[in-house]
Amino acid sequence: MGTAPAEYGERVPEWRNTFSSWRRRLAQRAVHAGWAWVQRTGSVTTDRPGRFRFGAMGTGTRLAFPLGTVFGEPWIHLGSHCIVGEQVTLTAGLMPDLDLGPDPILRIGDGVVLGRGSHVIADTTVSIGSDCYFGPYVYVTSTNHSYDDPHEPIGKQWPRMEPVSIGPGCWIGTGAVILPGARIGRNVVVAAGAVVRGVVPDRSVVAGAPARVVRSWDPVAGWQPPLRTPAPVPIPDGVTPEQLLALAELGEGAATALAEPAPKGEH
Repeated sequence: MGTAPAEYGERVPEWRNTFSSWRRRLAQRAVHAGWAWVQRTGSVTTDRPGRFRFGAMGTGTRLAFPLGTVFGEPWIHLGSHCIVGEQVTLTAGLMPDLDLGPDPILRIGDGVVLGRGSHVIADTTVSIGSDCYFGPYVYVTSTNHSYDDPHEPIGKQWPRMEPVSIGPGCWIGTGAVILPGARIGRNVVVAAGAVVRGVVPDRSVVAGAPARVVRSWDPVAGWQPPLRTPAPVPIPDGVTPEQLLALAELGEGAATALAEPAPKGEH
């Protein structure tokens, strides 16, 4: 019988393993630090717009790097303190280098958050109200393909365009699609994956494909059908981070006891 080569039975010295592990950790830290620098440097802000010349861009607004497709910037107006996530596409017009006239095509209000990978395609006017929050991969478009001629390839037929408006204070869930002609009211919840067209009333919840109203607000009766969970309790003013950490270390029973009002006569 043959004898196995000596190297199969040899153990790698511990110092060599330690050295290789140390080199990997150092390389990993260098890559992470370098990528963080690239993200900071590549982001677009009012002070550092780079090659982009938006029609308007408010204070504190930032487009994260890496960016998605962006063109038609002179007809894109961004409000203040907006957060535009990585790989978000913002376009005005069917293609770059078109003259779209004197008025903005895509308007985004103050305090809007557009989640990673979202697309806002404004071939005709698209308006997003202030304080709207979009989850990742939301798709908003004012244009849809037409297929009127059954003999012509659909991609060669002239598309249909209708304005889109999204009122202030809305929450648009992950993967939702907002189609041409959609008019969404204020403080509307669009469920993840919903496909929205037409008019959506204020203070409602829509879900499904096509989306339909599944919950709405009545000034007298409140939410109908009623909410199944209690409303979150906001953190009181003046609470410090140290107090929150101390509260997190308490058991559920102790935290519940602290939240209950003291019996009468005890202070």
